[in-house]
Amino acid sequence: MSKQGRKEVSRRTFLEFGTGAVAATAGLLAVPAIAQQGVKTGRAATLTDPGPTDKALDKANPDTNIPLLSDAGGVPTFKYPFSLSNKRVFAGGWSREVTARELPISKTMAGVNMRLNAGGIRELHWHTAAEWAIMLYGSARITAIDANGRSFVRDTKEGDLWYFPTGIPHSIQGLAPDGAEFLLVFDDGNFSEFETVSLSGVMSHTPRDVMAKNFRVPQQSLQGLRQEDMFIFQAPVPGPLAVDQKLAAGLLGPSPLDFSFTTAGQKPTKITKGGEVLIVDSSTFKVSTTVAAAIVTVRPGGLRELHWHQNADEWQYFISGRGRMTVLSTGSRARTMDFQAGDVGYVQQTLGHYIENTGDSDLRFLEMFKASHYQDLSLSEWLTHTPPDLVMAHLNIDRQTYDAIPREELIIVPE
Repeated sequence: MSKQGRKEVSRRTFLEFGTGAVAATAGLLAVPAIAQQGVKTGRAATLTDPGPTDKALDKANPDTNIPLLSDAGGVPTFKYPFSLSNKRVFAGGWSREVTARELPISKTMAGVNMRLNAGGIRELHWHTAAEWAIMLYGSARITAIDANGRSFVRDTKEGDLWYFPTGIPHSIQGLAPDGAEFLLVFDDGNFSEFETVSLSGVMSHTPRDVMAKNFRVPQQSLQGLRQEDMFIFQAPVPGPLAVDQKLAAGLLGPSPLDFSFTTAGQKPTKITKGGEVLIVDSSTFKVSTTVAAAIVTVRPGGLRELHWHQNADEWQYFISGRGRMTVLSTGSRARTMDFQAGDVGYVQQTLGHYIENTGDSDLRFLEMFKASHYQDLSLSEWLTHTPPDLVMAHLNIDRQTYDAIPREELIIVPE
């Protein structure tokens, strides 16, 4: 048989096989309906889990244990509790962190939770990233110098903020009666508290003769310098603020810059029946040029409306209460996770999301951005500023329903 003939036979045989396969498949599809009884497809409304499982963890994360029917596809984990972070304990306090190592999705920001006893000192140091902070408990004294070497000394209390730009040296010390606990947020997801430039590190790794020459003092006067890494250490509670401010000012005088910001007494940016929000960015907190923030309170039953941020990823810290957040990702994917005090959340830039208060007390949390200004867009605001017929055609709703959609960004609902 010629090569051409073999080709024709091979082609005819393939077509016959293909036709037969299609026919067989059609036959399978044509099986009477009685053979399909008991077969179910799609999402289940209930599930069982004989275990083994961590029941306490499942109970604390009900929307991960039993996902909402509206969740779909694979969305990376966007939650990490500070309670799972390694705690470094010192005589004067403790520290723990959540960075991109703990929460890989968190590329642009990292956080450190720190506690200082009364008199406890976070030693003099500076960072390769900018530091934004909020006082969660108690009070502390912060010190710094500005880019021109002029001093800054302030006492901060619960709710106060501070911001130290990259390379600005500073310190933090707990005050009486019970020191302080605070959250530090850095504008670099890979930042670590291990990677600061500290005074103890500078002193212990510079030869004594060089340091004596630098300070213009006899070398023997430096023999008692500490050799260990201080990081956090215990010291007496500092004296009156005015005394420290005067001594630190020296010949240059105090800095004209205010590295701290008091939230107490500030008028909320928005107040609704569902809660309130205070936005703090470089328009109000002038020195905070790389970090913008929103301090959000959602009342029981309230909702941080569906929205997204067009200029930056969002790093979150939950201060009190309970809630759940759904993130709506690309490719029609969605995932819901539960949050409580001490948890860190993260939403990538432009991804839609909303946060519900699922508890019986106020839900308070921070929205943090590596940006000079706060920006967001809400779903309601977008749809009500788009031609009505276009929106109704997409959603298959009538004009009455369309007109009921809020025409401005509410931030928190109900209005």
